[in-house]
Amino acid sequence: MYYVVDTEKSFEQAYTDLEAEVKSLGFGVLHIHDLGQTLRSKGVFFEENCKVFEVCNPQQAAKVLSVDMRLNMALPCRISVYTDKGDTKIGLIKPAKMLAALSQDPALLAVANEVEQKTMQMIDNAR
Repeated sequence: MYYVVDTEKSFEQAYTDLEAEVKSLGFGVLHIHDLGQTLRSKGVFFEENCKVFEVCNPQQAAKVLSVDMRLNMALPCRISVYTDKGDTKIGLIKPAKMLAALSQDPALLAVANEVEQKTMQMIDNAR
């Protein structure tokens, strides 16, 4: 269900490289949530770093939504760069597995497989 890779890069370099890869593969970055900073700003002790990228390919999103508008709740795709006990990782929940739990429509699964391949490629290229 998860696709997570380790990287020797620093947290900062990994998220910078991921952002470039997202754009180079035809997706856009809609927003980046800095979860670590958000938690710390609320007075919560949290040592790790975590940036969650909301990424989207408009053509693929439109295909999904035209079949089942309820799937807007599963969009956009999220890719995280985070630290875990000092190690930097990049990962996502596989879109095809997630969508398969929400719909059995073969057309949607084909789109999800395409998106999954591209998002995993982004991670591999950024690692």
